[in-house]
Order: sequence, then C-alpha cells, then structure tokens
Amino acid sequence: MSSGDDVGGIVDQLAKTSVEEAVGLLSFASRGLKLNDESDAKEIVAALKSFKNLKIFELKGNTLGIEAAEAVGEGLKLHPTFERALWSDLFTGRLKSEIPAALKHLCNGIMGANACLVELDLSDNAFGPNGMVGLVDFLRSPSCYTLQELRLNNNGLGIQGGKMLAESLLECYESSVSCGKPLALRVFVSGRGRLEDEGATALAQAFKAMKSLEEVHMPQNGINHKGITALAEAFQHNAKLKHLNLSDNTFTEIGSLSMSQSIPKLQELEVINFEDCLMRTKGVKALAKAIKDTHKNLRTLKLSGNEISKSGAECIVEAIIHKEHFETLELNANQLGEDGVESVKGMMESFGKLGQLGSLSDDEGEEEEDDERDDNDDDDDDDDDETDEDDDSEDGESEEEEEEQKTDGRFNSVTSTPTASIKAATPEEFLQFPSPTKLQQIGEHSSDAFLGHIGNVEDEPERAIETFIKISLVVVPSDEKIKQAATKFADAIMSKLFHSVTPENESRIVNELLVRLGLLKGEDKKFRPPSNLQGPFTVLEHVVRQSYFPKSAKSTLSLFISKSNSSVDNSSEARKSLLQALSS
Repeated sequence: MSSGDDVGGIVDQLAKTSVEEAVGLLSFASRGLKLNDESDAKEIVAALKSFKNLKIFELKGNTLGIEAAEAVGEGLKLHPTFERALWSDLFTGRLKSEIPAALKHLCNGIMGANACLVELDLSDNAFGPNGMVGLVDFLRSPSCYTLQELRLNNNGLGIQGGKMLAESLLECYESSVSCGKPLALRVFVSGRGRLEDEGATALAQAFKAMKSLEEVHMPQNGINHKGITALAEAFQHNAKLKHLNLSDNTFTEIGSLSMSQSIPKLQELEVINFEDCLMRTKGVKALAKAIKDTHKNLRTLKLSGNEISKSGAECIVEAIIHKEHFETLELNANQLGEDGVESVKGMMESFGKLGQLGSLSDDEGEEEEDDERDDNDDDDDDDDDETDEDDDSEDGESEEEEEEQKTDGRFNSVTSTPTASIKAATPEEFLQFPSPTKLQQIGEHSSDAFLGHIGNVEDEPERAIETFIKISLVVVPSDEKIKQAATKFADAIMSKLFHSVTPENESRIVNELLVRLGLLKGEDKKFRPPSNLQGPFTVLEHVVRQSYFPKSAKSTLSLFISKSNSSVDNSSEARKSLLQALSS
C-alpha cells in the first residue's frame, strides 16, 4: 500500500470518528469481543471515560460476562446524556445465571448517571424469563420514563417473562404519570418470544394504559384468539398506531373479528402484517369491510397463508384498490384456485395496480365447499382453547443460534388438489413454535422426519411423548384438516413406541403420557401442564382405537381420565368421547 493510500485511510477514519462523536455514538459493534472480566473490558471502559456527550452506545455482536459488565456499568455512570442502548446479541455462550447479574450492572450504570433512555435494544439474547429478573427494576425506574423504543425480539421471554415485562411497564407508566412525565412508548418489538395468550393479555393492559404506540411487532408468539382479542381491545386506545405485525399467530375467526372491530379506530395504519394467522375467508372479509372506505394511509397489507378463498381475496382487493398511497398486497399460499388467481390479477390489472400484487405462485388451489366451511366449520366457540397452551411444556426460552424461520407455502393435507412448488415446514420448525398452520405446512414424508428428530424411542420414550403432546395441543376438534394431519403423525409416533414394547417400557410410556397431560405429578417442578386437553383427548381418541395400543394401557388411562380436575373438566366433550373409546 502506498503512503497516499495510508493517508487516505487515516483521513477516512478521522472523518468517521468525527461524525460518530458529533452524533454521540460510541460503537464496539460486531467486534466478537469475549469480555469476561475487568481487564477484558479495559478498552471499552477507557473509551467511556474519555468520550464526551455520549448518546448512543453500541455493543451488539460481543459477549459480556458479569465482571466485565460491572466495569462497563461504572463507565456508564459518567454519562447523564446517554439515550440509546443498542445491545442486541450480547450474551452468546453465557450461562443463564450470568445474564441477570450482567444486565443489572449495565442498568445500574444508566440509573447511576440519571440518564433518560430513549431506546433499549436487547434483541437476539435468549435470556428467557430469567433475563427479565435483571431488567424489572430498571424498567420501573425514572431512567425509563422517557423510553420510546423497546426492542426485545427473539428473547424467548415466555409467559412468565411477558407478565414480568408487562407489570414493569405498567408500574413505570403509573409512576411517570405521578411525576408529570408520562411514559410514551412508541415502538414495541417482541417477536419469537413464546408469550402465548397469558403474556399477550398482560402486555395488552400496559398498551391500553400508555395509549402511545405507533409500531407493534409481535410475530410468532403462539398467541391464540384470547390473546389476539385482548390486544385488539388495547389497540383501540392507541390511535397513532401505524405499523402492526402479528404474523404467525393463530387468530381464527374469533380473533379476526375482534381485530376487525378495532381496526376502524386505527386510522393512521400504514402497514398490516397478518400472515400465517389462520384468519380464513370469514375473518379476512371482516377485515376488508373494516378498511374499505377508510385508512387512507395504508401502504402494505400482508395476508399470505390464511386459507383465504377466491371470494375473500376479491373482497380484500376491492377494499384496497382505490387507496392512493397503497403499495403492496401479499396473498400468496392461500386457497384461491386458478379462477381466483386470475380474478385477483385481473382486478388489480384493471386499475393499473398489478405491480402492487405479490407472487401467487404458491397458491394451494381452491378447497371444496370453502365458503360453507368458513361459515360453519370455523365457529370456534371455545374449540381453539386447546391451542392456548401450545407450548406449555417449554420454559419460554429460544436458542441463541436459531435463525428466523419462515415458510412461503403450506402443505394441504386433505384436498386432492396438487400443491406444486409449496415450500413445506419441517418438524423442527413446528416443534419450536407449534401452530395449526405449521402442522399443515409439513410435507408428506414428515412422519419419518418426526421419528428421526425424536431418535431412539425405546431409549427416550419421554421425547416421543413430548412431541406427541405438542402435535395434539394445536388440534381444533372442529377442524378435520388439522385433526387428520395430527392423527397421521400421532400414529407414526405411537405405533413406533408400542412396537414390541416390554411391560416395563409400557409403564414408563403411560406414566410419561399422564405426566404430560397433567394427570400425574412428575419430577420436574418447572413443568407446566396444559390447562385445556381438548386437542390431546381428541387425538388420543383416535390413537387408543388402533391395534398397536395395548389394552392394559387403556385401563390405566381410563382410571386417571375419569378422575375430576380442572384441565379434564375444561375438556368435557372430548373427555367423554375418549372414555367411550377407552371402554370399547
């Protein structure tokens, strides 16, 4: 390299440094630093001590231990002007026990400086509910009265963590109001967090109180219609909401109607992402009605993967076709059929807006009697309740190395219409975040794939039973398509389990099944059994009628299922059918 190049590089670096200092940015982003103790953090601490007017501190892409965090926290105490903590992907390889303490040290630094934080980004740190322990005091503190953006994507908070977060935000809001400085959070992000209905409902209370949200991103959280309804009611009080992403949760018709009733009060909406939400035709028609003559700022509407028929898609096109600022409509992986695809394209083209329509290449083909099914078969009542506890056997923590997993198409397990070019989900994707949609997306050879994921069932029957329960929990008894997909996989798992089974292993299998159903107390004190057993009972009704299922196992199951407890009593119809199958 010539001396001229050297000088040029130095000039560029100085220019970059001066710009960063001008905006108050101190960045150690993506350096891959392993910061275990105070000596490892020496460079960062020195920079904090010398930096003037710090506003943005970027630490993402490193790994921080307790002692190093304490040293960095002490450096932060020098900066009352600090506003934005960009700390995503900061704890790779750290023990669960390390993370709360490290977070407390960092937060104590902010509070010690009396800084007023505007943005906190802790995304892609799989700290689960345990990590929230290190944040709750900080989120309640005056340093968060000014918080505008909270990003907790892919943290695996779980129900418990979601409740802790909601309680902290609510307390922060109430305290800030009493001080005359109301918390006005604008951006909330918590995707892939396993919040489920309980976590979402708790957060809805905080959202309702704040009334300030402009962006909400909560995709892939295992939220069913109860949680969606709670969120919809809360959003009515957030009239400035512009960007709403609830993709890959399970609305069903009930949640869809609740959301559609709230949408008219959200006239500032620009982006709606309800992809893979099992809205179906009736739910989408309600949404179309809600936005048709209003929402002049709407730019993007994403509804792929919702089992929408031709009539539902046409209603959506009619609802957006005259919107001046509209840019993108996504309707892929639905059930339009050839006529529906051509109709939608024709409608968009006739108004010169075909370029706004996304690909329809993964359309699943028209389902027979689609409208009739939408009108009658989707009367969920409480039939969806069994999915409320989709993943209760999990502790609410996501894996650090997981990558975002999305699918472009969905597997049609009932209709005979060919589904060419559909990208199927894998068993692993389903088991990470179980949902009815993903169960239907799994391909035709997936029974073997499930068995491959489980491994040696003779040595690890517990893993097989856990998989069986996860599959059965997403079953909606009134939905034959989901039920057929679930029973197919259940047969593969259970027939393998009971093949040439010894009396000792049979007892082990049945005991584990009873534990997972919450009918027998297990050794794992952290395990939370499902509160509603309609799905498992529905699938078990099929399983116990098969020739592979031992008669002695029937007797044991019958004894426990006939006993009264809350989860069994909440599933009375499915329980009755199962007991009849067990006695036959």
